[in-house]
Amino acid sequence: MRYLKQKELDLASRYLFLSMAITVIRQDRKHMEQGKFKIKEPYMELLGKMELEARNERKKLRKQMDQWKLQVVESGRNDSFTSFLFLAHGYEEKRNYFNPAIRKKVENILFELMKRSQQSTPHDYQKTQTPVGNDLQG
Repeated sequence: MRYLKQKELDLASRYLFLSMAITVIRQDRKHMEQGKFKIKEPYMELLGKMELEARNERKKLRKQMDQWKLQVVESGRNDSFTSFLFLAHGYEEKRNYFNPAIRKKVENILFELMKRSQQSTPHDYQKTQTPVGNDLQG
């Protein structure tokens, strides 16, 4: 039986998958730092902006969830599914998510964060860039 309103479910789900996206970004930043990339800085900056965007959004979602007295917690996991418990109004609603579907939701959030972080603040590099070829001539 459904106890949560669609708006509450949407809010709690976004919070849940956004939290997972933040975890992925943090892991990717560690891999990037340890990786053998020739020029890491642009990637690290992008991941940093993505994490900041995600954390800011999650903070707003958390505040709204607190106002609505909503919680979401993982309640189980196996090879195929992960279960989450959504708590609201003194009721519990259990939902099972297919793990590849979770991955796809998180991936979509990452693409969204990537687009938003690129639009938010242009990089200082554009201001300081020299015309192509001028810095290569000797």
